[in-house]
Amino acid sequence: MYEVYVAAAFEAAHRLEGDFGPATRTHGHTYRLEAVVRGEGLAQDGTLLDIGELRGAVDGVAASLHYRDLDEVPGLAGKNTTAEVVAGFCWDEISPSLQGRGLASLTVRVWESPQVYAAREEALG
Repeated sequence: MYEVYVAAAFEAAHRLEGDFGPATRTHGHTYRLEAVVRGEGLAQDGTLLDIGELRGAVDGVAASLHYRDLDEVPGLAGKNTTAEVVAGFCWDEISPSLQGRGLASLTVRVWESPQVYAAREEALG
């Protein structure tokens, strides 16, 4: 199995609903967004996927969230913007450009701090 990895960062604010202590107040994070694609075979040019293509998709999502209140972003508004929910949102934004490319899976990790992340991993069609 081969894999290609790309990361980006963005600054954003949010607040959590429920029993999350001080995180129920608006606060911010320096998020790290990571995407990993996996697949069995390489193309004739020796690549699993052009890293530049994955970089463009990841950078685009990060740019769309940069300096935003995640609770106001279309697709996240009205949801509890936990790291898991944000990871799922980013997966949904990145995955369409990867479908039908012979890739096995996409994993998206969203780090809220250097010690804490949530991820979504799913097979690609």
